[in-house]
Amino acid sequence: MYKARIKILVQALGIDEFRRQVEAEWSHLKEGPTTVPDEEFARIAAHFAPPAWATLPAVDEGHAARVAGDLAFANWVRRCVHPHRTPGYAAVTLSLKAPGAAPGDISDTQMLVVADLAERFSFGELRVTHEQNIVLADVRQSDLHELWQTARRHRLATANIGLLTDIICCPGGDLCALANARSVPIADAVNEKFDDLDYLYDIGDISLNISGCMNSCGHHHVANIGILGVDKHDEEWYQITVGGQQGNAAAIGKVIGPSFHAHEVPLVIEALVTVYIEQRLPSERFIDTLQRIGIEPFKVRAYAGRDRRRGASQESREIVNV
Repeated sequence: MYKARIKILVQALGIDEFRRQVEAEWSHLKEGPTTVPDEEFARIAAHFAPPAWATLPAVDEGHAARVAGDLAFANWVRRCVHPHRTPGYAAVTLSLKAPGAAPGDISDTQMLVVADLAERFSFGELRVTHEQNIVLADVRQSDLHELWQTARRHRLATANIGLLTDIICCPGGDLCALANARSVPIADAVNEKFDDLDYLYDIGDISLNISGCMNSCGHHHVANIGILGVDKHDEEWYQITVGGQQGNAAAIGKVIGPSFHAHEVPLVIEALVTVYIEQRLPSERFIDTLQRIGIEPFKVRAYAGRDRRRGASQESREIVNV
């Protein structure tokens, strides 16, 4: 272990030396006593048998009718319901990103509700995702409307999965002794700035992650827009990266320039989004536009009028400092 992060070890050793040490360790371990036999794999796999899915039509007509007749339900289905390999089923993401709540937080009452939903609708199974939401993986299409109604009553059905306010956020300085800066108040301020769901839908798919220190527990470096808390003379400042993404086309975001004071961050995010809105082509996501036009237009807008912005954002400062 080296400061508990492989990335720091790789940086210290260099990739070639790190690779050499990994290969040397593997040659020592290969075919040794820790090798897991095929029989053990089979024994473990038996504990993860698929649930007893029913034989259902690929499309439930009642569900399709409810989607057509209820816009709020349709928006939730569009953002929070995902295709399933088994006909008649769907996977559901319960959003833990309701307005006014810290990203990923869940109350004791909500936990009981989620457990009940899992028992009733998803074979008693739920999954916590690294995006700080909860997935019910095996829900019948015919049950989606009833599930949504219950989730909605308990603030678990915000239709913002994959949108700007679906923020991954570490606990930050409020709860973590390692943090250089707070994270949750920044997330709150961004949510306050982007509180119009229609506008979020217009912006479309975009990821924003926040880490309170270089340990990067908020995965800021693989977000389309990343925010990293840094300490400057005992003050909280935030470094902004753009261009990161996870998945098959994974990329590390690039720092756009000097860090920003906490109260500037929501306005900087607004500036970055505005460039995207102005420059995007039809069907382009934020990351697509950024890759096409490059970082410079985003950087220029982020730092434009910075002195004026510092003096004109007292309200944002108050939000962050609550």
